[in-house]
Formats: sequence, C-alpha cells, structure tokens
Amino acid sequence: MSKTIIEAHDLTVSYNKKPVLWNVDFEIPEGQLIGIIGPNGAGKSTLLKSMMGLIETQSGYIKLWDKDFEQVKSRIAYVPQRESVDWDFPASVFDIALMGRYQQKGLFKSITKQDKEITLEALKKVNLSDYIHRQISELSGGQQQRTFLARALAQEADLYLMDEPFAGVDAATEQAIIDLLKSMKEAGKTIVVVHHDLQSAPEYFDWVLMLNTILTANGPTEEVFNKENLNKTYGGKLTLLNKIGNLMDQTEFPTRKG
Repeated sequence: MSKTIIEAHDLTVSYNKKPVLWNVDFEIPEGQLIGIIGPNGAGKSTLLKSMMGLIETQSGYIKLWDKDFEQVKSRIAYVPQRESVDWDFPASVFDIALMGRYQQKGLFKSITKQDKEITLEALKKVNLSDYIHRQISELSGGQQQRTFLARALAQEADLYLMDEPFAGVDAATEQAIIDLLKSMKEAGKTIVVVHHDLQSAPEYFDWVLMLNTILTANGPTEEVFNKENLNKTYGGKLTLLNKIGNLMDQTEFPTRKG
C-alpha cells in the first residue's frame, strides 16, 4: 500500500442542521487517480471543501500528509465546478492560468519569465495555446473547464482536487482530460475527482470512494465498485437522511469557536 495522503476521522458536516456528511472515516493512498461517487446531494463537493478547510465541521477532521490544510496548501490545486465560476469576469485564458503560479508562490511574489513559461506549457497540455488572449467569457464550456485545469497544472501541485471536471464537456474533451489526468498520475501526482458517470468510473479510476452522506465504500476500484456497494450508495437516501437527522437532534455538538 502506498503512503496515505488524505485521512478523515469521524467527519460530520451539516447545513442548517441537515447532515451532509455523517461520521465519515477513510484513508486514501497517494499516487492514485481517485473517484468520489454518489448521488446528487450525497456530500461529494462538501467533502472536497472539507479537505481545504472551506466549510465548518461539526466533528472530526481531515489531514493531508498528516497535516492541516494550511500547512500544505501550496501543494494542493483545486478545480471548482464550472457553475460556481463567474465567467463574465474580465480576464484572459492566460491570466486565469497564470493564477496557478500565484497560488504556488504567494500573492505578493513577482511573476518571472519562468512562471510565464510554466503557464504556457500548462496551456499547451490542455490544447489552449491558440486561445491565450481570448476572454474566458468567449470560450465554450469545455474550453473554460480546460482553462481551470491549466491553472491547476501551472501550480505544479502534488495533490489535485477536481469537482466534476467532466461536466458539460463533449466526448473528445472528456477523453483529452482523462488522458491528461492519467499522465499526471504516472508522473506521481494524486488526483481526486468528484464524478457522476457510473459507466466510466471503473475505466477512469484506480480507487473509488463512495458516499451517500455516510461512507459506503472506499478502496481499489476492482474491489469495491460492485453491485452491493452501488446499491448501498444509491438506495434509500431519504430514509437514511431522516434517521440521521433525528439522531443529530438528540446529539449536542460542541460549538466551534474562532
């Protein structure tokens, strides 16, 4: 087994007293292409945000390389859902991709010629070299997705967290993205992808983490991606939420200060 890169213990997150993640425990090895799968509202995006400390947890914790996110954030790149981005923001493809260098170096460091070369190389890898001066609002959905992928590549991170990178892209773009992710894995990177297409999951991922508010399965794809775990993950969600909601009403979580 490879070294553990992400570890969660007793992780519980709720919105307006409604549980989104409940008592989640897992370990994920580094150097893998990992899929997080589950139905809509199962907590997949919430789990990614928890890894980055973007949302408050009711209990438990997540460690990255056995450290808190703030200690290792320069080693982590994030590709958000396309719907969460303001595509009317006045910036070029190159400007967006170059932001990855600021995330790597810090906001107040000067951008060098080498930073620009790294950014251009990242854009080349996602086939956007001919679009570097184009405004992001003028791009297709697939091109916008690849722009944010280039930003992540320019950061030269070790761990990549991607929230539905295949959403809204055509088949050719999806294939180009998965080929790139596989080559990144071969270069020793760890990639965690929120994914909704069950048909492609066994082909794309070495490892899958299956969620439906609770963790239903976690492990090598060939071991855990099976009918039994799929039934656990996609069946009975409303019943499960009601049971957990009742339990949360009976449990007093300590108020988090700070």
